[in-house]
Amino acid sequence: MPENHLTEYKESWRDEYLKWICGFANAQGGTLIVGKADNGAVVGIANAAELLERLPNQVRDLLGIVVDINHQTEKGKDLLVIEVPPYPTPISYKGQYHYRSGSTKQELKGAALDRFLLRKQGRHWDGVPIPYLKVSDLSEAAFTTFRQQAESAQRLRAADLQLPPEKLLKKLHLIENGYLKRAAALLFHPDPEIYVTGAYIKVGYFESESEIRYHDEIHGPLLLQVEQALDLIKLKYLKGWISYDGLQRIETYPVPRSALREALLNAVIHKDYGSGAPIQIRVYKHKLTVGNASVLPEDWHVEDLTREHESRPFNPDIAHCFFRLGEIESWGRGIEKIFAACAKADFPAPHYSDTGATLRLTFPFSKEIIAFESGLPSAQNDGINDGINDGIKLNKTEQSLLDHLSLHPEDTIETLMVKMNKSQRTIERSLSQLKKKGRLVRVGARKTGHWKVNHD
Repeated sequence: MPENHLTEYKESWRDEYLKWICGFANAQGGTLIVGKADNGAVVGIANAAELLERLPNQVRDLLGIVVDINHQTEKGKDLLVIEVPPYPTPISYKGQYHYRSGSTKQELKGAALDRFLLRKQGRHWDGVPIPYLKVSDLSEAAFTTFRQQAESAQRLRAADLQLPPEKLLKKLHLIENGYLKRAAALLFHPDPEIYVTGAYIKVGYFESESEIRYHDEIHGPLLLQVEQALDLIKLKYLKGWISYDGLQRIETYPVPRSALREALLNAVIHKDYGSGAPIQIRVYKHKLTVGNASVLPEDWHVEDLTREHESRPFNPDIAHCFFRLGEIESWGRGIEKIFAACAKADFPAPHYSDTGATLRLTFPFSKEIIAFESGLPSAQNDGINDGINDGIKLNKTEQSLLDHLSLHPEDTIETLMVKMNKSQRTIERSLSQLKKKGRLVRVGARKTGHWKVNHD
């Protein structure tokens, strides 16, 4: 069996492999087998007895944990099998925090380390208290908007909506031990960027990937940003396609407003605000994309987003407030509603891509909309749309493979066969098609190189 997120092979022991044990302990646990090559071939070790005596004490002294270390023989050769359980508390190796992700080990730093430490404490980024932030610093306009929308949604008692700001914030669980949480600053402060860098939405119109024509920024409380962004995009960035039903004038925009609203709400609620990057909306002649710094749950891949799934918001305190406003449900149906809105309007289905740091939702425009934007009859404009679809349209296996390689660019064909449960012929054919379509490039040798994904 090839290596995976729960198994690692090493031909011989080196003390630096304590980092791999640390990574397993901080993740879901796993097994480190000493005496096997990367492909699973048995090579054996000569010092199994010495390691059996030394390693348990070394692991205990340097990592502060206990692991099971057993001697096994396979094909007449000695192996050492180290079973590492997952630990509920953070484990460090010489002050460094390592984590097993996929079939690789990563040293956690910066925002990733912050998220990891908070998660081990049962906390979330948006639930951290902020010293010195006072209720009087918050926006009265944001409170007014919240009360009006929450009254219509009827998800809070009318008596609660009459409470003064501080007591209302306590009802929303945005105060802890007398301190306002980060979520309160983001939702209600007139300038949340004082406390959280990049807490705004950026919109731009692009002639090409490298050429931008104009752009805008939406700042202020998160509670107000979504509607402001929707109005700006409709009025300035998208052209309505006018048609008539008898005497009734109908304006059709390239993206259904309800789908775009849901996409923006998802971006605001699930964004990793520790990244310091704004939500970015890019508008082109043939598509609109919504991108934000986002971290999927560790046991999810991007294809899981379009399947039935439970609600697991990255910022639960922010999500709770938008739920009380009636803006979202709490059943993980937001993405389903996006696709349903596009299908109802008879528009092309959107698609997700994930670079590991940015989650991007792309809304391709319909043939009629592109023709309208270009000033041509739709029949004359078929060539424009066909060229776009050639670059975007992938079959199910190709899309799954592309999404997987975005997260695991180091995976070999053999590894992909196991993880995706596909034959070698299917994997090789799909890789070849992705290369032809310009969506995938191989960098380096077959075993030591990696895949480079083109998300556009």
